[in-house]
Amino acid sequence: MATLTIPPVLTSPRDDATQLYRAFKGFGCDTAAVVNILAHRDATQRSLIAQEYRAMYSEDLSKRLASELRGDVERAILLWMPDPAVRDATIVRQALSGDFINLKAATELLLAYVSAVRYEGPEVDRAMAEHDAKSLYKAGEKKLGTDEKTFIRIFSERGRPHLAAVASAYHSMYGSLKKAIKSETSGNFEFGLLTILQCAENPGKYFAKVLHKAMEGMGTDDSTLTRVIVTRTEIDMQYIKAEYQKKYGKTLNDAIHSETSSHYRTFLLSLLGAIHR
Repeated sequence: MATLTIPPVLTSPRDDATQLYRAFKGFGCDTAAVVNILAHRDATQRSLIAQEYRAMYSEDLSKRLASELRGDVERAILLWMPDPAVRDATIVRQALSGDFINLKAATELLLAYVSAVRYEGPEVDRAMAEHDAKSLYKAGEKKLGTDEKTFIRIFSERGRPHLAAVASAYHSMYGSLKKAIKSETSGNFEFGLLTILQCAENPGKYFAKVLHKAMEGMGTDDSTLTRVIVTRTEIDMQYIKAEYQKKYGKTLNDAIHSETSSHYRTFLLSLLGAIHR
């Protein structure tokens, strides 16, 4: 469920492009106007605005935004603009620029996960889920060492509803699958398996934890904060907000308000549906 609020009477993409161009002209950028437009447009509308802007002004809108904006609000809006698939590909490329890809088991898990075609429908074969649970037990807790290939195969080839059923079956037969992963694996391979499992069982709860971690303690991990809010706003943000309030006793809107400021705060709160146009 998305949280994005779109005005009841929309201007056309051409009108939006014109207003953005006006926001860029003159001394300095009218950042408030840019936020007020783009934070209330869905992916299709943003794409049309970018097309109109290029046709009218022979200029790439994202490049102009990059030259006009600064800091956290610049990073957030530039991440918000692309088609979601392009955005995800960019995030993955940036993540792989570190040392993650050099770790064999973690790399094999990632490659298998992005290569596999999974059934994500709600129907689950309980017998198959129990079979997978037994396979994971034999590959992990039951044997000396860990058969990583079995974990990679099941975690990459099974859809989220099925993997959640596997975790449930494992729990009824052997105990916590999460604890088994923690005891049998380590490092980024462990992190990858746990992330896939948590997103299968309750993605809202998983992302609520990620957001809370980004804001707890001194300072704020604005890169993570931006990435999660921007990427989940048009998918399941309402569930994330509900899980956040349930687990931490305060609304996500209030947490964002206290941890951010200025146009960056306005942009994020607009995506969360707290600021209406």
